[in-house]
Amino acid sequence: MQKQLPRIAGLVLAMSISTALAQTAQTAPSAAERVADVELISRDALFGNPERALVMISPDGKTLSWIAPVDGVMNVWVAPADNPAQARAVTDDDARGIRRYFWSYQPDTLLYLRDTGGDEDFHLYSVNIATGEETDLTPFPKTTAQVVAASHSQPGTILVGMNDRDPAWHDLYKVDLATGERTLLEKNDDRIGNYLVDDSYTLRYATRARPDGGSDILQPDGQGGWKVQSDIPFEDSLTTAPAGLTTDGDTLYMLDSRGRDTAALYAVDVASGERTLVREDARADVGQSLTHPRTGEVQAVSVNYLREEWQAVDPAIKADLEKLQAIGPGEIGVNSRTHDDNTWIVTYAAAEDPVSYYRYDRGAGGTLTKLFSARPELEGKPLVPMWPQEIRSRDGKTLVSYLSLPKSADADNDGKADAPVPLVLFVHGGPWARDSYGYSSYDQWLANRGYATLSVNFRGSTGFGKDFTNAGNGEWAGKMHDDLIDAVQWAVDAGVTTADQVAIMGGSYGGYATLAGLTFTPDAFACGVDIVGPSNLNTLLGTVPPYWASFYEQLTKRMGDPRTEEGKAWLTERSPLTRADRISKPLLIGQGANDPRVKQDESDQIVKAMTANDIPVTYVLFPDEGHGFARPENSKAFNAVAEGFLAQCLGGRAQPIGSDFEGSSISVPTGADGVPGLAEALDEHEQVIRK
Repeated sequence: MQKQLPRIAGLVLAMSISTALAQTAQTAPSAAERVADVELISRDALFGNPERALVMISPDGKTLSWIAPVDGVMNVWVAPADNPAQARAVTDDDARGIRRYFWSYQPDTLLYLRDTGGDEDFHLYSVNIATGEETDLTPFPKTTAQVVAASHSQPGTILVGMNDRDPAWHDLYKVDLATGERTLLEKNDDRIGNYLVDDSYTLRYATRARPDGGSDILQPDGQGGWKVQSDIPFEDSLTTAPAGLTTDGDTLYMLDSRGRDTAALYAVDVASGERTLVREDARADVGQSLTHPRTGEVQAVSVNYLREEWQAVDPAIKADLEKLQAIGPGEIGVNSRTHDDNTWIVTYAAAEDPVSYYRYDRGAGGTLTKLFSARPELEGKPLVPMWPQEIRSRDGKTLVSYLSLPKSADADNDGKADAPVPLVLFVHGGPWARDSYGYSSYDQWLANRGYATLSVNFRGSTGFGKDFTNAGNGEWAGKMHDDLIDAVQWAVDAGVTTADQVAIMGGSYGGYATLAGLTFTPDAFACGVDIVGPSNLNTLLGTVPPYWASFYEQLTKRMGDPRTEEGKAWLTERSPLTRADRISKPLLIGQGANDPRVKQDESDQIVKAMTANDIPVTYVLFPDEGHGFARPENSKAFNAVAEGFLAQCLGGRAQPIGSDFEGSSISVPTGADGVPGLAEALDEHEQVIRK
């Protein structure tokens, strides 16, 4: 037990600390003053639409494509491959914009996915770029399309999963790209989660979840049913899965952690079952693969520990990778390749260098031609590096993390703070996902406003082997949160920040972590920003979309099972809502009204509990958004509010809200007076709308 100071001594100590803090406040520059000499980067440049993104080339090499704004909304554009200046838009979305598209093997035909208001009921559309004809290939209400396969040998059709018959399970259809006519290939009465077909659209494998949280890999039994080919135990369920077939169907690629920790890539001979190791890494799971566009054979594999590293498997592209990696010290990727493999579309990016797109012509030693920068407005702006860190948790785990520092706090650019500055702990979603090195609008925004940013791969994150992921089971608001607290302590010990200058912020699970931070450890953070975070784990698991059925048992095994009294009690105990009365620090909440994953009620519940207890909260709601804010008008609007909120909490600088509510659907049901200038900006915005 800690020894109690005598009352008088304790009073003197408190007075001396108070005096010291007052003196420090008088002499130490604020976060805003520290960055005063650094050019302020506008929110529009950071969070507005990119000029171009997702650049690709058609399989026949004739057409370049990308997404770019049309009247402020992202749409698909095409241009002759040899003349990008002749670009034209071929879609006309006027709502949330198109963010997922790809080429089919049918000449002049591309496909894209679009939902409504963030509801994630994605429809699949085809567009004939020669005629302009557009077809909804999945024209059914409350249906989420799942693209299963496209084939060079079947160019006029595509395989799509649709859940219009049973909202929990997707039947498999072959769909004609020109007419939209669909042909049923497999009625899903067997609770199949995923299908794997060869180039002729023959069903070769499938996966099915089991009640124990594991899954079975299935093969057709020759009688219209399925037989178990192998099983994936629960502990391997997030690190083991089929990764694709070669075009001839003779080789199955498997990402596999069974009998090991990190997931390795294996090539499996389908006829004999013989396995050949393609690549492994003891530090991290094997990640992306480059496959030959005609054969489907894996040619290169990446592993991402601190940063992504590519290794050629096929000697035929080793020189190509070396040439691409020579673009700069950042990271490269390959967005698309022509079917003859003569032309690649390549990406290059670094933390302080937003993505640029290159055309790579492999002939004659390889020629690189820069096509576009996604965000040319940021060229020459004071962007900052991102520094990978290996932080030790209290029980000895390595937490791969990423630190960004304001320019004013790292004059010699060595990744070490010259003096402590306020810090934002930015927590990733999932939680079965990971943070990685690279350009981040949020990190750059926060650094430019005077804050260090720390992103932590806490236990439960994926990418670092199954042991690290499984260490998060049952640890929501437990050891997963301890890892975040340990990372903050590391930052304090390293002189990055001080314990009283730390905010916590994040989306989805990161929003939950924010709420947990302010309820389970109410003195650890100066304030919090929760974006679409769940507050009540029982209602979260009680309202997941029906098509999550194949993943539901994993959720209950990794969190808690609301179908049992024990599980329900655990979920209640780990819910921030249960401890809402402990919140004592400022909180900003952002929510999309159409969110199918973390429904609006998750935010409504905790706002209601806080207001009932007279605890201030600022609640920002967007009626046309889902799980996150896709429309740049809404993203800019929320970040304008968050910027003022953080400036009030941590003392950084804030760009005035100005016109950043223009075009946004922003509403603030509660707490508009909690952020400087917010109420006035809302009044002005409403007046503009009324006019």
